[in-house]
Amino acid sequence: MMIYLLAATMTLAMLIATAFGLHNEAQNARLERQRRDTQRYRMG
Repeated sequence: MMIYLLAATMTLAMLIATAFGLHNEAQNARLERQRRDTQRYRMG
């Protein structure tokens, strides 16, 4: 029974880590797009 609890805990931890990673990647992409758009309008 203990192994199932450990497996469930590890699965939940990996899901949380994946969600955090995806959020971080989305935020980086958003900032990069904003930076690129800002530079384009400054150069214009």
